[in-house]
Amino acid sequence: MKAQVSIVTAVLLAAMLPASAQVASHASTVSASAPAANTMLQAPQGKPVARVNGAVLTDRDLMREMFTIFPYAKQHNGGVPKGMEEDIRRGAMKMMEFEELVYQEAVREKITVPPARMQQAEAEFRKQFRSPDQYAEFMKEECQGSRQVLRNKIRRSLLIEQLLKADVNDKSAITSIQAKAYFDKHPDEFRIPESYSIQTISILPPQNANAAQLKEARKRADDAIKQAKATKSYEEFGVLAEKISEDDWRVMMGDRKAMDITKLPPEVTKAIQSMKVGDVSDLIAVGPAFTVVRLNSHIPTGMQKFADVKDSLKKQMQQKKTEELRAALDKRLRKTAKVEEL
Repeated sequence: MKAQVSIVTAVLLAAMLPASAQVASHASTVSASAPAANTMLQAPQGKPVARVNGAVLTDRDLMREMFTIFPYAKQHNGGVPKGMEEDIRRGAMKMMEFEELVYQEAVREKITVPPARMQQAEAEFRKQFRSPDQYAEFMKEECQGSRQVLRNKIRRSLLIEQLLKADVNDKSAITSIQAKAYFDKHPDEFRIPESYSIQTISILPPQNANAAQLKEARKRADDAIKQAKATKSYEEFGVLAEKISEDDWRVMMGDRKAMDITKLPPEVTKAIQSMKVGDVSDLIAVGPAFTVVRLNSHIPTGMQKFADVKDSLKKQMQQKKTEELRAALDKRLRKTAKVEEL
């Protein structure tokens, strides 16, 4: 479980600030790899979009959840990839309804938030603002200038967090014994395929090369094999690969790491199966390309050790169980609820 104030920041700050403030506060974190945003989300107006047992949820609540699903939208003035808006909106609507159902259930169960926890959460929430003026603007726009309104919103977030902790997070914990039982029962998932760790130097003729170009490529390849055979170590071969190889792996010293034998070209497999670690192959023709291979290691088929996969396996199993428990809770709460989408 994350720190108790995390849900306050995520549930309140991400969506309750005006759209312009959200973009400005994240302007310096725009990622060059962010998906292209072609559809602009409409700025929320406080319009009702759903009712859950009579409680009205607005487009502001919906926008918060949409930003949770696709956070890049905040960094692109509310833009999402073309064609994805409806899917994001549908997922956000379900999340928003689930959140409200959980809150109402926490109220029914008479869950309370200790005063000290409220005080800490409010202090941590206030730290998210860059200046007192930004905080004052937020209070005016989103809380009618009332600290009590803010505290009610924070309390709601913490009640959601507490119920989810009790009904989902705590129950989804996976022990090492459970992980080991899964490991033993599903051996095929942890089998190591036969692999070879190799470095390559490749000479590539132009696409649709003519006879003269193929001849020139062969000449470069013959020169490459002489230099490769003269190398005595991983480093020497790697430096040469960086210098003369014409494939994309040259920037990695030609290092292909451990490759499943079934993923290797048959010409390469045939060559390296007769090599010893440290050997450099003869010239191998793979289609129109010419390749030289250095064998760095041979990993025979086998089984991963439980100690090596325990942590990642526990995390994977816990994530799966968490999703199952959340789905079951959502189904149970919806069974007796009246949920209307407007």
